[in-house]
Formats: sequence, C-alpha cells, structure tokens
Amino acid sequence: MRIGVLDVGSNSAQLQVVEASPGAPPLPTHAVKHATLLGEAIQPDGSIAQEGVDRVIEAVRDTVAAARSLQVDRLFAFATSAVRDASNRAEIAARLRDEAGIQPRFLTGEDEARLTYLAVRRWYGWSAGRLLVLDIGGGSMEIALGRDAQPELAVSLPLGAGRLTRAFLPDDPPNKRQLRELRRHSRSTLREISDRLRWEGDPKRVIASSKTFKQLARLTGAPPQRTGPFAQRRLRRSDVAAWIPRLAKAPAAERARLRGISEARARQVVAGAIVAHAVMTTLDITSVDVSPWALREGIILHHLETVMHQEQPLTLDSLQPVEVLEPTVTQPANVTVMPVPSA
Repeated sequence: MRIGVLDVGSNSAQLQVVEASPGAPPLPTHAVKHATLLGEAIQPDGSIAQEGVDRVIEAVRDTVAAARSLQVDRLFAFATSAVRDASNRAEIAARLRDEAGIQPRFLTGEDEARLTYLAVRRWYGWSAGRLLVLDIGGGSMEIALGRDAQPELAVSLPLGAGRLTRAFLPDDPPNKRQLRELRRHSRSTLREISDRLRWEGDPKRVIASSKTFKQLARLTGAPPQRTGPFAQRRLRRSDVAAWIPRLAKAPAAERARLRGISEARARQVVAGAIVAHAVMTTLDITSVDVSPWALREGIILHHLETVMHQEQPLTLDSLQPVEVLEPTVTQPANVTVMPVPSA
C-alpha cells in the first residue's frame, strides 16, 4: 500500500510517501516540499495574512498533485499549530477544499505529542526502556514520557520557535534584553511541567525529534541527512550553550550560511536553540539522541497498526484518510518530486 502524509506547517507543506506494509519500517520513497513561510504572515490579531494564505493554497495544491502523480492509495493530511490556531482557519480550510481539493485534519498538540512518541518508540524499540521525547515545532513544543505503546504523559506547550521569534525577537539580530526575556519566559513556562516530569521518575533515554533539534545537531557536528537515518546523531547541552551567543549576534542571512541551517529557518533558530537549552537545563539533561522519525511516521504507524488490529495506542477521529477531490478552481501545478536518498 502506498501511503502519503501531508504536513501543512508554519515553514512548509511536506508530503512524505512510503510503500507501507505491516511489520516493515515506513521508510520514505519520495518527498515533496513547498514553502509556506507562515511565520512571516501571522498578524497581531492571530490571522494569517492573504499572501500567507495564498502560499499555503499553492503549496498544498502542488503537493496534492504530486500525491496523485505518485498514485498514493491513502493520503493523510493535517495542519499543525500555525494553521490550526489561526483566527481565519475556517477561511483557509474552505479555500483548501475548493482550490486544492483537500481538507486537512487538525491535530491537537497532545495528539502530536502522542504520535511523535509512537514513532520514536518504534524506532528505538522496547529495549530502549522509558523514553522522554522532546519536539520543538514552529508553533508549539511537545513533550511525552513513557515506556509502553502509549505515553504516560503527553503535553503541548506554546514554545514553538516561530511563535517565540515573533513574540520576543522582533529585531534581527535580537538585542540582549529580548534574549533575556525569552530565556525567562521559556524557563517559566517549562516550570509548569518540570515538577510533574521529575515526579514521574528519570527516563532511561532522552530523544529529540523535529527540524529544530536536527538542525542544531548538524550545526554542532552531527552527520548530514544524506548519510541516512541510521547514522547516530546526538546533541549536547554544552554545545547548544556555546552556539547561542554566536547565533544571536549574526543576522539571519549569515545564519543561513552555517552548516545545517536552512534559509527558511534561519530567522527562528535562535529561539529554537534557547528553548532547547532551557528544556535540557530545566530537566537536567546533558545530551539527547536525535530521532529520524517523528510525527509523520507516527501517523503512518498508527494507521498500519489500526488496519492490522494488532494494537491501537491511539483512537483519533482526526487521523482518518482524507478524500482527494477535484479542485473547484483548477490551476497548473509546478511540482518537483525527489526520491529520498537511501541509507
């Protein structure tokens, strides 16, 4: 079965296609990515500006066209916090239905935490013991803790790198007062759950996922993506601490030339690094392993487990396949489909 997962996020719309079969790892065969850059389009009232909505529509239309060309059997499309939390979310959903032929589901932050945990648990296996999973997205940060198929704790905090950049780091590069206020806010927000995590006991292993952690790991010397998913990638708290001042002093254009930092995320990598350091410090974590699997793989695994009736760690109405319709407004799609490099 060919399964596609379309993730409409704050930086891009990403389609991941896998040849899925029960018992086999859902390694991607194709990936399609189109920029949305919603962080630049979120207005003070919480709505996404018209140019940002237009970018979302175009990006989703192109990725859906790619899913059709790749003959995807089942397509799961979802939107994360940038679109989910927008005050004009209903308008965006209507345009996606009419112009792109698809209606993405909206996952809650807790759903995202549980699905990411599912993927990480499957990647590292039962022998990994109790896992603490950290994921920093554009709009929120997800944390999950557990040893079994379902996490014992799954929470979502408003500590996304894009959200915090807009709220605390308006200048490029940011000044010392802005950085100080962001650190204080991050520590204060994390204190809300730190006592609960400590009460639950120490995990055997701490795993980080998401592009923020992957880019920070690459910046501090981890192997590049082209070496494949099985290369070990680790991020140390001391390395993050050493890099924060260097990142904060450079404008986004200079950060984008650094190893592992993409142009689309160069603006928000400072906030992402500060949050990463804050959570590692608050929870007394010296290093994390970086998982190649995260939310999209979690959705695929959840679907496969449900289909085979092996186990159902999650029951989410929002994780039903979406119906791909013919768009009411037809426009030519400009799609580049790239095979995923093999490991």
